[in-house]
Amino acid sequence: MSAAPVAAHPSRTNPPPAPPPAPSSGSGSASGPGSNATVTDPALVRRAVKAAALGNAMEWFDFGVYSYIAVTLGKVFFPSGSPTAQLLATFGAFAAAFLVRPLGGLVFGPLGDRVGRQKILALTMIMMAAGTFAIGLIPSYATIGVWAPVLLLVARLVQGFSTGGEYAGASTFIAEYAPDKRRGFLGSWLEFGTLAGYIGGAGLVTLMTALLSDGDLLSWGWRVPFLIAGPMGIVGLYLRMRLEETPAFTAEAGKAEADRPKVPLREMVTGQWKALLLCVGLVLVFNVTDYMLLSYMPSYLTSELEYDETHGLLVVLAVMVLMMAVQPFAGALTDRVGRRPVIAAGCAGFLFLSVPALLLIRDGSLLAVGLGMAALGLLLVCFTASMPSALPALFPTRVRYGSLSIGFNVSVSLFGGTTPLVVTALIGATGDMMMPAYYMMAAAVVGGVAVWFMSESAGRPLPGSAPAVEGRRPEAAG
Repeated sequence: MSAAPVAAHPSRTNPPPAPPPAPSSGSGSASGPGSNATVTDPALVRRAVKAAALGNAMEWFDFGVYSYIAVTLGKVFFPSGSPTAQLLATFGAFAAAFLVRPLGGLVFGPLGDRVGRQKILALTMIMMAAGTFAIGLIPSYATIGVWAPVLLLVARLVQGFSTGGEYAGASTFIAEYAPDKRRGFLGSWLEFGTLAGYIGGAGLVTLMTALLSDGDLLSWGWRVPFLIAGPMGIVGLYLRMRLEETPAFTAEAGKAEADRPKVPLREMVTGQWKALLLCVGLVLVFNVTDYMLLSYMPSYLTSELEYDETHGLLVVLAVMVLMMAVQPFAGALTDRVGRRPVIAAGCAGFLFLSVPALLLIRDGSLLAVGLGMAALGLLLVCFTASMPSALPALFPTRVRYGSLSIGFNVSVSLFGGTTPLVVTALIGATGDMMMPAYYMMAAAVVGGVAVWFMSESAGRPLPGSAPAVEGRRPEAAG
C-alpha cells in the first residue's frame, strides 16, 4: 500500500532546523506561543477532519444496518420458533465482533505508532468494507444450513478486528491535526460522521422495511445495505490515501533512532496504567449508553414492547438527526468550558434521568417515546462531543495510538458491544423491562468516577506534542 511519506510535509514554507523541535503544518509562523509551536494549515485540518469523519461514517454504516435489521437477520441465519432466541443469536454474532476488537487494537495500535496513523487507517478501511460486503453474499440458513451463521460470524470477526484500529486512529488523527483551542469542536465531527453512518444505515433499512414485503425483505432485500458497503469502502479508502501524516507523528518520526527506540507493548500498558484505567471508565459510560440507544433500542421497541417496527425506526432516526444538529455546538462548548464539565453533566443526566426516560418510552405513545429517546440522545451528545478530544489527550504521542487502542477496545468489548446481548438476556431472566435504565445508571456511576480523576485537557497541548496554533487562512495572508 502506497502512502505519502511520513517525514514530508508539503505545507512547510520555511526549512526547519535539524533536528526540528516541532513540525509546522501551515504556511504561517507561530506568534505568541513560541517558535516551537505547530502552526496548523486550516485547509489541511479541514481535509483531515473530513476524511476521518467520512471514513468513520462508512464503517459505522454497517453497525447501523446490522442493528436495525437484526430481527430480519435472525430469521435468515438463525431459524427458531422463538423470536427472542433469534434476536439473542443475532446479537450474539454482533457481540462476537467486539470480542476480537482488543486483538485488532493490539495489532493496529502499535503499528500506528510505528509506521504512521494514515497507513493503518487506510488498512482498516479496506478490511471493514470487505467484511461488510461479504455479509451481503452469504447464503441463508435454508440454503446451506449451519454454514450460514458460521460465515456470518467469520465476516463479523473480520469487521471487529479491523474496527480495533479504527476509532483510536481516527480520533488520534484529528486530535494531532487540530489546534489546541479548537480540538473539541474539530474532534466532534468524528462522532458526527458516526451518527451520519448510523442514519444512513437506519434510513436505508427503514425505507426498505416500508417499501418491501416481508417475503422480499427476507429473500433478497436484507442484502442490499451490506452490498452497498463495497463501493462506499472504495470512496473512503481514496479519501484516506490522500491524507498526509499528522504533524505530531511527523515530528516523532523525525527523531534520531537512538532517541526513538521501539516501544514495547508492555510499556504501552504498564507504563500508562493510570491513563488506561481512566480510558476504560470513560469509554464504558460512552459506549454502554451509545449502543443502548442506537443499537439496542430499535429492537427493544419492536420485540420487547411490540411497537410498530417502522415507527420505532423513524423515532430513533429522528433522535440521531437531532444529535447531529447539536453535535458541533456541543464540541465547541467543550473548548470553552472544558471536557470534564460536559462529560460530568452527561454522567449525572444518565444517573438521574434514565428511569424517567425509559418510563416515557414504555408509555408507547409516539410523543412519549419521542421525548424519552430525545432526552437520552441529548445526554449522549455530552459524550460524543467530548470523547474524541478527551481520550487522545490521556496519552503521549509516542504511544497514543497503541495505548488508546488497547484501552478503548478492551472497554468496548467487555461493556459496550455486549450491551444489547446482556440487556436482552437480563430482561429474559428477570422479566424486568426497566433493565436498560438500570444498566445505563450503573455505567454513569463508573463514568463519574473516571471524570473525577481525569485532568482537564481543553485548550492545552497534547502530551508529548508541541503547542498547536491555528494558522492564517490563505485569504487573510498578506
